[in-house]
Amino acid sequence: MAAFFPSIDLVLDQVPHSAPVNMAIDEVFLQQVSAPLLRFYRWEKPSVSFGYFEAFKPIQAAHGDREPVRRWTGGGVVLHGEDVTFSLIVPRADPFLKLTTGESYRAIHEAIAGVFRRAGVGAEVAPVHAPKISQACFENAAQFDLVLESRKVVGGAQRRTRFGMLHQGSIQALDLPAGFPEELGRVVSESINRRDLLDSELAAAEALALGKYGTEAWLRKF
Repeated sequence: MAAFFPSIDLVLDQVPHSAPVNMAIDEVFLQQVSAPLLRFYRWEKPSVSFGYFEAFKPIQAAHGDREPVRRWTGGGVVLHGEDVTFSLIVPRADPFLKLTTGESYRAIHEAIAGVFRRAGVGAEVAPVHAPKISQACFENAAQFDLVLESRKVVGGAQRRTRFGMLHQGSIQALDLPAGFPEELGRVVSESINRRDLLDSELAAAEALALGKYGTEAWLRKF
C-alpha cells in the first residue's frame, strides 16, 4: 500500500506516565504539532481508559483496582498495562483527513495488518461489526478492527477537531515483531523523524491533566 504521509515524527515515549497524563500528552500533540506524529507510550500503573460518552460508575465497579481515565475519543472500555498503546496525530490541513473517519480507521488498521503479515501474523480487518456483548472494547470487534482467529487484537477510536485528527489505538495479547514502531512508521510514511517528547510538551500535558483528565468532574462526566 502507498504511504499516507511524506514524513512522520515518531515518538517512542519510554517513560511510563499516569493515565491522565497519557491522555493529556495526546491532546497537547494534537493542538501543537504541524506534521503527522506517531506516538507509542507506556502506563505508570495498570489502568483502564473508557470512551468519552461512557458512564463512570460501572467502570469503577468493575475495575476499581486500576487507574481510570476518560478518553477524549469514543469507543468502549480498554485495559492498559500489558498492551501496546499508540496514537496517530494528523494536522487538519493534511490530505489524509480527506478520508472519512471510517476510511481512515480502516487504512490505519490495514497498515498495521501489513506489518503483522510480514512477521507471519495473519490478523485481518473485520469486514462488519460483531454483535456487541459488553462495554469492554476487546470483547467486541467493530468494523475495521483487526482480528486474529476470531479474537480482536487491535482496536482504536478517533476524534477530529479544528486542530486535526487524534487516533488512539491499543494492541492486545500479541508478541509484536522487533522494531514494530519503526516498521509501522515506514509503512505509513516515506520518511521517519525520530524525536523525544519535549520537556515543554510534558509540562503542558501535566498542567492539562491537573485541570482536565485527572479531575473528578471529567472522570464522572457521565
